[in-house]
Amino acid sequence: MPREVLELRVQLQYCEPPIWRRLRIRSTATLADLHGAIQGAMGWGDSHLHEFFIGGRRYGPLYEDAPEELIDEVTVMLQALKLATGARFLYSYDFGDNWEHELRVEKAEAVSAELLHPLCLDGARAGPPEDCGGPPGYQELLEALANPRHPRHRELRRWAGKEWEAERFDVDAANRALGSRPRER
Repeated sequence: MPREVLELRVQLQYCEPPIWRRLRIRSTATLADLHGAIQGAMGWGDSHLHEFFIGGRRYGPLYEDAPEELIDEVTVMLQALKLATGARFLYSYDFGDNWEHELRVEKAEAVSAELLHPLCLDGARAGPPEDCGGPPGYQELLEALANPRHPRHRELRRWAGKEWEAERFDVDAANRALGSRPRER
């Protein structure tokens, strides 16, 4: 079987300006591997439940009280899903904050060298901090941080951390989180 690599665009929904990543991942990776790649590329810590919604089916980690129809993500390789270029599917992370992502297959190509780890090629903006309240809470965070007179400015700046900047995306840091070498410039 030829080695195939998928190039996926992952875009966080309901956030303006858009927050997105472009990932390369081997087709023999599982949905659990893809989950890990999204977590690393967005800068999240994998501290909440998640699911994929593909072709009318639900995939995710099996957990206590998981819905019967949930298919275990560790058993499903991307190649088994037969995702053609242009295919779209959803990934939901943190059922309380409800971060929804649309994934689109931009390319599927055979490669001669094995891709050992997922690779982040590009992206825009920092991933929202964990537990900030989903898209509405993220919008409030942006407004508070942009206005030093906002009543919650000081509190939310401390909470988000001095280093966190909404407009900054570091592809090399994302690749370190994915276990890949930083891009050569």
